This record gives sequence, C-alpha cells and structure tokens, in this order.
Amino acid sequence: MTAVRADAASGRREELLARLAQGGTWDLAVVGGGATGLGVALDAAARGLSVVLLEAYDFAKGTSSRATKLVHGGVRYLAQGNISLVREALHERTTLLKNAPHLAQPLAFVMPSYRLWETPFYGLGLKAYDALAGSAGLGSTEFLSRSEALRLLPGVRGDGLKGGVKYWDGQFDDARLALALARTGARKGALMVNYCPVTALLHEGGKVAGLACRDAESGREFTVRAKCVVNAAGVWVDRLREQDGEAIGRNVRPIVAPSQGVHVVVDRAFLPGQHALMVPKTADGRVLFGVPWMGKVILGTTDTPRSDLPREPRPFQDELEFILGESARYLARGPRREDVLSCWVGLRPLVKPAGENGEATKSISREHTVLVSHSGLVTVTGGKWTTYRAMAEDVLEKCFDAGLLPRLAAGVTADLPLVGAPGLGSAPTSIAAAPGLHLYGTEAAEVESIPGHDRHLGGGLTAAMVRFAARHEYARTAEDVLARRIRLLFLDARLAGSLAEEVGDLLRQETGADPQVQAFRALAATYASLPD
Repeated sequence: MTAVRADAASGRREELLARLAQGGTWDLAVVGGGATGLGVALDAAARGLSVVLLEAYDFAKGTSSRATKLVHGGVRYLAQGNISLVREALHERTTLLKNAPHLAQPLAFVMPSYRLWETPFYGLGLKAYDALAGSAGLGSTEFLSRSEALRLLPGVRGDGLKGGVKYWDGQFDDARLALALARTGARKGALMVNYCPVTALLHEGGKVAGLACRDAESGREFTVRAKCVVNAAGVWVDRLREQDGEAIGRNVRPIVAPSQGVHVVVDRAFLPGQHALMVPKTADGRVLFGVPWMGKVILGTTDTPRSDLPREPRPFQDELEFILGESARYLARGPRREDVLSCWVGLRPLVKPAGENGEATKSISREHTVLVSHSGLVTVTGGKWTTYRAMAEDVLEKCFDAGLLPRLAAGVTADLPLVGAPGLGSAPTSIAAAPGLHLYGTEAAEVESIPGHDRHLGGGLTAAMVRFAARHEYARTAEDVLARRIRLLFLDARLAGSLAEEVGDLLRQETGADPQVQAFRALAATYASLPD
C-alpha cells in the first residue's frame, strides 16, 4: 500500500472510507485512537511507512481525554524510586512542550506545608526532581515562607500554614493533543478513521495478516490487510488479545488491571491564582492536585480498582466524597457537591505484574508494556500521556525486532511540530485560560475566516469552530465537538448540554450525518449529576 502524501485531515468521511476500500496491503494497521495508538501511527508514517489507524469511537474518547491534564515526570514515581520512568518522562515533557506549545505549557505548582518538617523534606525531593530534569528543567524549586505561599496560592487554607515549596511541571489539553497527533499523522500520509470498530483479526498460516472493520455510521464492512497489526486499545487490549489467542489455539492471560481516576471541576474562585496546588500525601496516600485549567479548577484524582470496562465510567460515592473532603482540608473555602460543574472518570490501563490480581493498583507501575504474540500481534498498554512519543518508538522497535517491519531510523518525531504549533519564540496563551482561538495555534486565522466566527454560542465556542471541527478535525457528533474539540463537557456539563441543539444543527449542515444530540444531552446530564 502506497501512502497518500496529502493532508487527509479534511474530515470528509467519504474520502477516508474510499481510501480504506482501496485494497492492497498496508505496512501497519493500528487499533485504537488514543494517545498510544495515535503516537505509533504518527511515528510510523513519519518514517515513511503506510499506516492505517482505526478507532471504534472518536479519537481520545476513552482514557486519553480524561487525564489530570499534566505533562509531568511524576513526583509520586520519584517517591516510589522509579528513577528511570521519571527521567524518561522529564525528557519527553520537554519534547512535548516544544512540539505543541499551543496545547502544552509549563505550569508552576505550590505544595503547602502545614508541618515544619514538610518544606525541607518534600523540598529536597523536588530538588532531586530538578536534578533529574537537568537541562530539561522548566524552573528551579523554591522554598517558600508562609506569606509567599499565601501570595502564590490564593485560596489555600491559611490556618496552620507554615510555608511551602514551589516547583515546575507542565499542563496540556489532552483531547486536542490527540487530535493534533491524528492530523499530523494524516499529513504524513496515514489514514486515520474514527467511528470504525475492528470486528475481527485476520489470520493466515497462524499469523495475523490484517483485520476486518465496520463503519459505525453506514454499517459498511472492510477488510484491511497489513504486514503488522498493533493493538493499542488501552484498557480494552485484552479483548483483541483473546481473539488472537482463540484463533491460534493459545490461552491468553489478561494483562490489564484497570484503575479508575475521578476528577471534579469547580469554579476558578476556589483557587484563583496562576499556580496549581499539589498535596503530596492524602489520607489514602495519593497525590491530590488542584489545577487551573481552561478557566476552571480540576481537583483529583482517585485510584480505585475496577474490573468492568464501561465506556462511560461513573464515580463511586466514596471517591467523590474523598476528593471534596481532601480539598476542603487545603482550601480556604471547601467545595461542596452543589459547586461541582462537571465530574468525569478515566480508566487507567495499568499492567499486571506476573501473578498480580489487580487489587492494589496504587502499587502497580505506570510503565508501559509491549508484547508480541505467537501470531505476530503487537500489543501495547500502560504508560501515560507524557511518554506517548517514547512509547511509540518502543513499539516500532519491537515490530522491527520481530521482523514484522523493515527497520528504519528512530527519532523522527523528536523535532516534529504538531499541527497548529506556532514558531519558536512565540508566546501562546496559557492552557489555564478559558477556551478560545488560542487553542488553534497557527490555524486560528483559518477558523476566523469561516462564516460564523462572530456567532458566539457560549463557553468560548463559536459557530465557525463547529464548522472547522467538522471540516478539518474529524468531528461527527455533538459530543465530539463539545467534549473533545472544545472541552465544555469537562468544564461545565450543564452549559455543554444547553449548546447541543445549536451544535447539532451546524454539524448536520456540514456532514449530513446524525449529530446524536439527544444522546449527548443525556451524557451531559450524567457529568452534571453526582452519585448519592
């Protein structure tokens, strides 16, 4: 299969499906349109391989749109002694901030101290964090007096405050970064298709030779032949592994121990400054973050084992109470249930160690795992957003080692700006700011050129943005726009639900497809509601 060297990111579905139906054999077929799958597809396409990626729903529909929005080395991983993971993540943090400055920027954090020993103890640990970052550091760790901590972190509880520590990490827009990966991969020739679930693997002579898939909108079925198939389905990778095992007569042990992370979004008034809050050890031993993001504040997160794999997981009552309770210990005005604007959940694909039953997910490593089955199916899971690029390189190395693809030089994505990335020396608006044109980087002018740029729907969304999403960003439904192109579902679920009809009307004009307005309204209602 010869890669088409055109920008296939027009979002025109008929063009994508026509390419899918062309026949021939692709070098690589990727299953899963989250951070990992998109990273693999982009890397492979950038090296000159012909690539097709298939996603059952929308890009970043699952875990990859539900992160804590941090580009970080992992302070808690340093405490666990996982130096190699932290070092790699810190290096990748710099690469990501450089390649997508419109979607990822440095952010200063403050850790308040309520015991005299906390500032020197945690401060020295964060100094070690600086040392591991080396030249990739974003700023030096500083020891703060009580007055300095209060100045930098307005909204923090002053009673008993002794001081604090300031350090640097990064934050980003996860779903729009996923979209940038998809569109950059498309510009490198990859065929990226959302709403096209894989229905079966194809085997010939005991080896994976491709897959079957179905367009979710029309029901049209396709057969895709590929030299190599990568299973990057996140928490759902075991389903495809089981299919593979059944086809070649081998038992497959599940490798994913899903962990649920809950996030609560409240008004910026609860933490009105420019710095994020970091609590290094909560009542359950986790780190608690209060992160200014898109004009609101994200509070989280939890780490709860979950054996089922719902597409829209919901928080358990004790998780919500935990986040609100812990936040009230550190904020001058503790948020209550009625203050929650949106509550959303992500399932982390943690990898089980041998013999692990998955119950103690806080102790499971966040490192990724790549496996090659006897049939040649390559599976990748685990890891985190910050290291998506390094994970992609690792996956392709395993493909090369297994003889599935011709070996090609690595490092092609290290200096590859993503779609919309402004040039060096520019200063894009912070991700902490409310949604707006700044999220489009160099494409902002193109968005403004579309009719409806001055028609404001609410929450920073314009009619032109909806049209741009349909024409260039693969958007098909109201949820695609309101959850992942503009992040209103995650910021203010009630507002997002109220805009569904207008967004749906615009999408119908652009795509002719059903924008699933009622389904989105129901989804928005669940994000706005809390467990009893």
